[in-house]
Amino acid sequence: MSKMSKKKANEEEVYKKKLIRRRKPNRSIAGDIALYIFLILVAFVMAFPIIFAVSNALKPLDELFKFPPRIFAQHPTMDNFSDLFVTMGKSWVTFTRYLFNTVFITFVGTAGHLIIASMGAFVLAKYEFPGNALFFKIITVSMMFTGYVTQIPNYLILNKLGWIDTYWAIIIPAFASPMGLFLMKQFMEGLPTSLIEAAKIDGANEWKVFAGIVMPNVKPAWMTLIIFSVQGLWNNKASTYIYSEERKTLVYALQQIQSGGIARTGQGAAVLVVVMVVPILIFIFSESQILETMASSGLKD
Repeated sequence: MSKMSKKKANEEEVYKKKLIRRRKPNRSIAGDIALYIFLILVAFVMAFPIIFAVSNALKPLDELFKFPPRIFAQHPTMDNFSDLFVTMGKSWVTFTRYLFNTVFITFVGTAGHLIIASMGAFVLAKYEFPGNALFFKIITVSMMFTGYVTQIPNYLILNKLGWIDTYWAIIIPAFASPMGLFLMKQFMEGLPTSLIEAAKIDGANEWKVFAGIVMPNVKPAWMTLIIFSVQGLWNNKASTYIYSEERKTLVYALQQIQSGGIARTGQGAAVLVVVMVVPILIFIFSESQILETMASSGLKD
């Protein structure tokens, strides 16, 4: 080995040692232990409501009324869930019909919201046209109004269109939620314009740029949008706009059972678990993809 190669190897070794020392965290073992204990406590506090709800659903009726209440079931049973499905089976509208209504509203409403919000955000973020800033200000201001404020105007409009007591009374307003448009627009503004221009130079049309370049690079935004949209639509009772029993949602039917009095306390605990399990699962799976995408993204203009 020549002197030059030995010198180069020594320099690389010194550089690696410096890099390792630089990466070593400036914390003691006691500090690490305290940090992990703190994180465990925070995780327990955040998970406690879910643990308690699941535990209540597994308790027999006598344990639900014990005082002081116990966190975990002493004699866990699935009777609350079986009783719930027996009660639902006695309804003249089947459980599968309620489930189909909820799944259909959630799927179509979320898909439409994602498509419309993404397209509108792309135009607002990457194109200049008269009224661009004014239009975005209107969207921002509309986020200040809750659903209770807009409920009467929405009802009047939907009634004029003949959509009361149909699925569209829930789905169409979900398309126009301003939160999704605001979120997508803010995220797309960080996308390098040079990337879009390069795709157009290569011959890509607007649709290819949107579907093949923009949407894959803003995946964290639309995955977050899906989480919020599914959560809102899945938990929507839709009782304001839908009156026919065969079109009502699963959450509405379950909450009717939950309000059945002391005898249905166990079924009410099971209802809580059934209602919350789908949004939690979707959040868990979506969160992993969001973190993975954020870790691998680092586009700079």
